[in-house]
Amino acid sequence: MKRVLSLSTFAVLAGAMLASGSPADADAASRHVVLPNSAGGATATNMRAVRGPYGGYAARAGSTSVNPDGSASHRSGFAAAGARGSVESSGSASRDASGNVTQNRSTTATSAVTGNSVQSSTSYSSGSGLTHSATCYSAAGAVIPCR
Repeated sequence: MKRVLSLSTFAVLAGAMLASGSPADADAASRHVVLPNSAGGATATNMRAVRGPYGGYAARAGSTSVNPDGSASHRSGFAAAGARGSVESSGSASRDASGNVTQNRSTTATSAVTGNSVQSSTSYSSGSGLTHSATCYSAAGAVIPCR
């Protein structure tokens, strides 16, 4: 199976934050910071994570920058896993000072029951519009029809 995503730093940090506690406990953690950036604007970063009482978890991290010239950018990702499977997603969006917008997001979801997975990718550009693709894989990594 072709993997588009890997667990990023936020998922590792979230796992470390939630590693303590007994299996019967549920935990949550979050962090949000806003700081000036080098372009004279501001950048906000955040991370949230939760671990359920039966081993499932979810984590999300993102960063958004806004600049005085009107440009802005955003990057984010999340990962979650539980008894039914897992999902990972990451993406970005940006706007330049002229108002042109671009966006990209890639997502992989895997079934814990079958091991089958789907990988999807979506992108948008104010110049060329929206594109989307999805490919499904068997547990052995062979391409299969998406249903």
